[in-house]
Amino acid sequence: MTLRCRSASPVSSPQITRAIPIAFVADVDASAVFYRNVLGFTIDFLHGEPPFYGSISRGGACIHLKFVHQPVLTVSTDDRDDFITVFIEVDDVQSLFAEYVDTGAAFVHRLRTEPWGGLTFIVKDPDGNALCFAGAPNTPA
Repeated sequence: MTLRCRSASPVSSPQITRAIPIAFVADVDASAVFYRNVLGFTIDFLHGEPPFYGSISRGGACIHLKFVHQPVLTVSTDDRDDFITVFIEVDDVQSLFAEYVDTGAAFVHRLRTEPWGGLTFIVKDPDGNALCFAGAPNTPA
């Protein structure tokens, strides 16, 4: 199952090829190291001294990291655990979940089947950005 958003644009219009989320972080270098060491991403680039912008990627997913002095959004305590900043489709979400258990990732919620049928889990980065990893079920969860 591939999750796709329905496009309202006519086929003849220019096609958008990719969207890259930007995670707001207090320390770009430290965040990039976390994404590399805990979540298995590659550091594509870090810009500035000290870095104030960067890019990380894994497979077809790319996330940009941007330094901010303070949180850009204020999320209430009731909404904090469900406030997803990055949504990433995964072809084998169960294996990725097992990998992240082994690396000690901080889970907002562990692997579960959603009402729409997909499997998801959510991980938090050190700045509180919630990343939802989602895929079709391979076997019953």
